[in-house]
Amino acid sequence: MRLIAELELLLRPAAGGLYVVSTGKAEQLAVQERIYGARGENEVSARWRQALQEAASARVLLLGIPSDVGAGYRRGASEGPQGIRNQLVEEDPEFFRRAAARGIVDVGDVFVVPQLLEDEMLSAGQLAATRRSLYPSLPEAERAALPVSPLSAAERALSLLLAQAPGAVPVVLGGDHSVAWPVVKVLAAHHPDLAILHLDAHTDLLEERLGVRHCFATWAFHANELVGRGGRTVQVGIRATRHDRGHWEGRTGVRQLWAEDVLRDPGRAQEQILAALRQCGARALYLSNDIDGTDVAFADACGTPEPGGLLPGFVLELIRRAGRELGGMPLVGADLVEVAPALGRGPEGAAPTLRTAAAYLRETLAAILGSPV
Repeated sequence: MRLIAELELLLRPAAGGLYVVSTGKAEQLAVQERIYGARGENEVSARWRQALQEAASARVLLLGIPSDVGAGYRRGASEGPQGIRNQLVEEDPEFFRRAAARGIVDVGDVFVVPQLLEDEMLSAGQLAATRRSLYPSLPEAERAALPVSPLSAAERALSLLLAQAPGAVPVVLGGDHSVAWPVVKVLAAHHPDLAILHLDAHTDLLEERLGVRHCFATWAFHANELVGRGGRTVQVGIRATRHDRGHWEGRTGVRQLWAEDVLRDPGRAQEQILAALRQCGARALYLSNDIDGTDVAFADACGTPEPGGLLPGFVLELIRRAGRELGGMPLVGADLVEVAPALGRGPEGAAPTLRTAAAYLRETLAAILGSPV
């Protein structure tokens, strides 16, 4: 099967990865029309297919994974990719046009079957049934080779995209934090000397949760194992965990700066984080940014909001410095996860969280490209 043809099966236009039939359809299309500068589904689809062709020369690949099946306490992060993109065009209607001119190609969303997480969790019968539903026009032999679950489909799509554009930097919009796992897995194959800068209120360092191997609470354990421990995972903002820092650092070899450390002396914390990354021996960096790493006052529209967190100014400066000051450790991938617009509790609803998320995404893109978009 041709690479582009397979991507068209696995992906949908930006903000279209959520399966909607009637409820939510008009809202979804309105966001897509603003992203693509298009009118109607046919024109949106045509411009998305053109973007897939243009991905071969991309500097940055923007991909949504609107799945919250791997989440825990509260669901709603499936609406994160649509909400973040909508916030970008609300703040700047020309954002996506200007981004495209800088080599940022929005390749759309992984199409999500909202009851599934990863193919290894499914029976042969369920795999076959879902493949028949998703790929009805394909011969059985071709169907059998295709993934059906969001984490598995994301891994395959990213592998295809980086085969087409090996120098491009994937930036993923989640979704719950489980979506970071396929990104790290694919990137580690391209960059064996990979480090991870992980912003979060939680460690996500369980080996399994309720028997589930890959989910929001386990992805960092498996990613840390994949990159080789040795301090190559640096976690910042931790404050909601049953164990102390010594437990996690001793058991997994991660390096942690808890939120209280950062709030006590933000400048010193910045230097400690950058020094830990320089000293870990890696030659490429992945940034994983869980919005709940940020204090609840600025990011309450998420599954597990936590007080006492990082301030947006600190996070923005850290992203900026990670892109500028790590020399031989370029930023080769990033994610922004756990934004759940429907869960905003304050008088403004999700607005503060979405503004924070949009600022983080813009700063991440600037750190990759070397200048603001």
